[in-house]
Amino acid sequence: MSVDKSATGTVYERFQGTTEFQELRRRFRRFVFPMTAAFLGWYLLYVVLSGWARDFMGKELFGSINVALVFGLLQFVSTFAIAYWYARHAERRLDPMADRLRAGIEAERAGGTPGVDVAKDAR
Repeated sequence: MSVDKSATGTVYERFQGTTEFQELRRRFRRFVFPMTAAFLGWYLLYVVLSGWARDFMGKELFGSINVALVFGLLQFVSTFAIAYWYARHAERRLDPMADRLRAGIEAERAGGTPGVDVAKDAR
């Protein structure tokens, strides 16, 4: 890990400038931003259909279960699915890199030389 110890600022500010930290942020954003947009689009579709397509949403599928109820329940399912996908993504792609960054920060704060290779990434 290449952290310029002569740079000014706190240890955290110096680590934020590293390519490893920027890669961690990129990986996080690459998952979170599209997933957030997809979920908000899905939720907006539900709200718009509920307000302006009442006949469609009120259509009974079986018994007294209608399309609106199924869509509403699918909101919960999609929320839990996204949480599960994020946990898997973080475990495989974010946590190993974050652990190495944390080890480097702790080593520098303790006054040692960070001997951690953050660029090496478990896939």
